[in-house]
Amino acid sequence: MIDNQPKKTKAYIAGVNLNDPNFDYYMTELANLTEANNMEVVGQSFQNAESIVAGTYFGVGKINEIRTMAQGLKAKALVLNDELTPVQIRNLEKLTKMRVIDRTELILEIFSNRARTKQAKLQVQLARLQYELPRLHPSENNLDQQRGGGFANRGAGESKLELNRRTIGKQISAIKKELKAVAGQEEIKAARRNQSRLPKVALVGYTNAGKSTTMNGLLREFSKEGADKEVFVKNMLFATLDTSVRRIDLKDNFSFILSDTVGFISKLPHNLVESFKATLQETRDADLLINVVDASDPNMVQMIRTTQNVLDEIGVKGIPMITAYNKADKTDRNYPQIEGDDILYSAIDPKSIKLLADLITKRVFANYEKFDLILPLSAGKELAYLHDHAQVLCEDYQDDGVHIEANIAPDDQGRFRQYLA
Repeated sequence: MIDNQPKKTKAYIAGVNLNDPNFDYYMTELANLTEANNMEVVGQSFQNAESIVAGTYFGVGKINEIRTMAQGLKAKALVLNDELTPVQIRNLEKLTKMRVIDRTELILEIFSNRARTKQAKLQVQLARLQYELPRLHPSENNLDQQRGGGFANRGAGESKLELNRRTIGKQISAIKKELKAVAGQEEIKAARRNQSRLPKVALVGYTNAGKSTTMNGLLREFSKEGADKEVFVKNMLFATLDTSVRRIDLKDNFSFILSDTVGFISKLPHNLVESFKATLQETRDADLLINVVDASDPNMVQMIRTTQNVLDEIGVKGIPMITAYNKADKTDRNYPQIEGDDILYSAIDPKSIKLLADLITKRVFANYEKFDLILPLSAGKELAYLHDHAQVLCEDYQDDGVHIEANIAPDDQGRFRQYLA
């Protein structure tokens, strides 16, 4: 049988530990990211140091050790735990005779391979160009030099480096303009959703924690469309780069808008976060956040911290949060169970999903107030609005009007006080 799978590049991973208590966790992440980028990790090493060596990242002795170890393992790429300067990358490539990939480039490559929609592709392309711009080097440019007619007239010409910088600058401007147009279309969709006045719930959390699986579980239990509206799920890092938005219709006429967006990871490149801010808008606009955590992962405490750090960076503050410990089926703990604002559950277990829905209901609809109303028989629009935006408990047509008992959202309560029975 012929194996048509592309051969994985062998990679050696390494980093400098500046007395960081989370260093081992970051190296574990780096190994997972490297594997996610279709490379095979064949070895790793690290150097304890007080500071990074300015020109080469590592000290000379460690570089020689890495080169010897990596060559013995037939590694073709050296993947490093930090974002390096252009000089450090060039010097390391000369000294190790390997391709050097820093953490930022690694994450950008994964995002490039995962992007499916136009918006995601543009966002990744923008982040990559912003990463590459300061890393341009005269010896690495492919564009032909525009000649100005010799040494005496060199001011009339333009070097390869200047030309490429200008070209990338124009590309960045063009992509930003295109992204602005795409973001405008998304804002129109968001405005339409806001008109519905339905509460907004956003799934957030570390990549591959099970956010999309949780959304699909809620859709299967509570959406009329069910499987037709399910989102893409795959057991890999950054399977989701786009925001998916769905309406969830719970029992007793409670409904809310649920969004699922890109997962987080430690040391997420700043340019990437900036590029994806439009995609993350649903998170900033949410009434409730559900932080999905992989309860089976030994590093879950650091993952929770990572999620909070990214939320702080994108300006998400003061929004109520449920911490949802997923993948309980991979632990030896009893589930589902709720403790305060935490839930231990499995996104593939219907009983767990129903308990999660109950917790969301208690948090999102806590400020709804029960109204006993009498609407005129001619108030058809108001009646329709109630059915779309409130929890209608009882409805009875009588001679003096429509008698309704309903739980109404705080923003709509003033609108219906005139109809109080």
